Amino acid sequence: MQEFKTLFEEIGGSETIEKLVDAFYPRVYADPILSPLFEGDMEEIKRKQRMFLTQFLGGQPLYSQEFGPPAMKQRHMPFEITPKRAERWLGCMKEAFKETGLEQNPASALFYDRLMQVAAIMVNSKE
Repeated sequence: MQEFKTLFEEIGGSETIEKLVDAFYPRVYADPILSPLFEGDMEEIKRKQRMFLTQFLGGQPLYSQEFGPPAMKQRHMPFEITPKRAERWLGCMKEAFKETGLEQNPASALFYDRLMQVAAIMVNSKE
């Protein structure tokens, strides 16, 4: 019988998440369209993102253990997330996939598809 692997395991687990988050957030903070949404300590935001992505991809429920259910749309409501910002966020993520070599992983397409769904759900404002 074949053992089922989570998407978290398929992409390389915590090590891959760590590299991805480290490659992603400097791009977000440097982007003039996105940076106004990301005020505060980058290291704390990165820590939360690592926890969320671990859980999102089927790893341990680290985010929920500390903060309760993710409820990402609700948590992002105070921020003006436009279609352009969602697109830029995905662009930064795609660049981080390339930088870390994650795009070479066969499971990365499914991961990115799930991120595209999340980005679409987060939009709460017009341009």
